[in-house]
Amino acid sequence: MRRLSLRARLLLGVLVLAAAGLAVADVVTYRELRSSELSRVDNGLEADHRGAEHAQFGPHGPAPNDFVEIRAPTGAILYASGVPHFPGTSEPSPPNLPAHITGLRQQGPDRVRYFTVSAAEGGTRYRVRASIDGGDPSGNMLIIATSLGNVDATLHRLLLIEAIVAAAVLGGIALVGLWLVRLGLRPLETITRTADAIAAGDLSHRAPVDGQETEVGRLGLAFNAMLDRIESSDQRLRRFVADASHELRTPLAAVRAYAELFGRGASTRPADLERAMAGIERESERMSALVEDLLLLARLDEGRPLERERVALDDVVRESVETAQAVDPTRPVELAAEPLVVTGDRGRLRQVVDNLLANVRSHTPAGTHVAVRVLRDGDAAVVEVADDGPGMTPEQAARAFERFYRADPSRARSSGGVGLGLSIVAAVTEAHGGAVGVESAPGRGTTFRIRIPLAV
Repeated sequence: MRRLSLRARLLLGVLVLAAAGLAVADVVTYRELRSSELSRVDNGLEADHRGAEHAQFGPHGPAPNDFVEIRAPTGAILYASGVPHFPGTSEPSPPNLPAHITGLRQQGPDRVRYFTVSAAEGGTRYRVRASIDGGDPSGNMLIIATSLGNVDATLHRLLLIEAIVAAAVLGGIALVGLWLVRLGLRPLETITRTADAIAAGDLSHRAPVDGQETEVGRLGLAFNAMLDRIESSDQRLRRFVADASHELRTPLAAVRAYAELFGRGASTRPADLERAMAGIERESERMSALVEDLLLLARLDEGRPLERERVALDDVVRESVETAQAVDPTRPVELAAEPLVVTGDRGRLRQVVDNLLANVRSHTPAGTHVAVRVLRDGDAAVVEVADDGPGMTPEQAARAFERFYRADPSRARSSGGVGLGLSIVAAVTEAHGGAVGVESAPGRGTTFRIRIPLAV
């Protein structure tokens, strides 16, 4: 069953249900007609029984097609009429009556039983009425049998008609069902072709969608939405790989240049040797930092869990501010911290605050005032880092957390940044179940704000 196509399974299911319905209807119709015909024959036998009770079975006796037999209480046959037949025809085979007839039910003054037997020879069937007259002191049994040939012929014709009608109906259902299934699955075939084109490498294809009223339409919408996300992710991945390759290529080229300088005789000149070794060390540290940042982002993208412990967020922020003041004593940093505890990775939270303060140093002039606050907002701790610097345009603010994005590329490159600091801020904050945002306007400074759920 699993190897069949969806079209075949749908059509097969419809045909099975239709066949089951027709079979039930045919069986009920057949049984009702058979019961009705037997009731009609039994009524005729009842009327023939009243005529047979008259003397000698004269002109008012049983019908011409009736077989009559009288049995004594001992089972001996006292009279048998034979099966009536038209002159010039052979006498039909009589009914194959049992030697002993039991189970007669009380019905009025008589004990009566109706049953069906086959002929002694051939396929003819007989309907039999056996009765013992309650007013007859002899207790003889009167048996009247009539052929069911007409009834059987009617039932056979009914079976033939039902078979023909059922075959015609199933054939019509198969044709109409196949057309409807093809019509309904046509959008799925289109989606399949679109998926094949995408598998070949073309992400620009989209499945046609007629509307959201049908399941197929909603599937098409979901499929297109998935493609949009895949294409966007693919573009970001390509850009990320290109940017990472570019950033790694620069220090690698510098290391190669210093190595070539060493190979050209710098080892014999102390000043050149010291400059080459210092340059190689500096660029190696730059590459190591870049690789560490990339590995951190990769781990966060994979959803790897961070350390989970109770962290005094105000202490983390205070340590970061003290380090920033030691790195740049000329930049005033104002701190207002409310004691708050969160659950998370202390080292990564410190990295978040360090990156925010390093971003201020990289993108604001010397002496720019910085205000750092730790406050509670409902069930979350909020860390704000605000500066009075030149601010950002709406486009720059919207892209501030993109990887390798620099609002001022030349300044970032001169200070050694590669555009991953704020990306790490966003990734680490989200890994802690929080959110990050930025408010900025040209000439009005910039405020970064992170929210992290408080510890329970």
